[in-house]
Amino acid sequence: MESRRLADLKETALGLVSTQSFPAIVGTADMMLKSANVTLVGYEKIGSGYCTAVVRGNISDVRLAVEAGAATAKEFGQELAITIIPRPYPNLDVVLPISTRLTRYAGASSSRLSRLAIGLLETKGFPAMVGAADAMLKSAEVHLAGYETTGAGYCTAIVRGAVADVAVAIEAGMHEADRIGEFHALMIVPRPLEDLEETLPIASCWVEQPKPVRIPLNIKDPEKETRALPILQEQPEAQESEQNPDS
Repeated sequence: MESRRLADLKETALGLVSTQSFPAIVGTADMMLKSANVTLVGYEKIGSGYCTAVVRGNISDVRLAVEAGAATAKEFGQELAITIIPRPYPNLDVVLPISTRLTRYAGASSSRLSRLAIGLLETKGFPAMVGAADAMLKSAEVHLAGYETTGAGYCTAIVRGAVADVAVAIEAGMHEADRIGEFHALMIVPRPLEDLEETLPIASCWVEQPKPVRIPLNIKDPEKETRALPILQEQPEAQESEQNPDS
């Protein structure tokens, strides 16, 4: 089955969409996968933040995917270039680092982080990314899965977790990145497909961490000394008025 899939991939068209932000290219690739029956081969990062998503499939599907990807990139003001290569020659596959990733699909297994939402936060400057990653881990129950660098100082922290936790973490990381350096871009992918999962970095080691700091609920205010209120005595005038109601 896998050998047939690899053979089919070699006979299909190639589609490329580029942006100048890693979170933007991941969101673009996600939309390409969900709009047509294509395979995400991977990304090419050539520096200065420039990233290209590469997909393969039959010509009609690749056209649909590229159109959807270009529309998504435009929403972020990120579309730089697109192209479709029908039936690429073997020489192109050999020279460019495109076909080498196809062997990954044979025997690939799901990772521990599969089916979790993905959050990507891009900063300009490594200290800003590290500070943002720390803030994200402390603000919500997410895990740091890896990071990407794309040149010109652009760094992207990648976290995984439930959609709500990822959203909270990204917001906290964005503010911390602005405080330290410069926040550049973000992306949240609620339900990533398997092809997208396999193109993102996964940390080689995994460290269990405590849950984020929360306000404890068992803290009670110190008990205050209570005093009994004095019994108010009725005034003489009030007593006389009660005894003589007709007066």
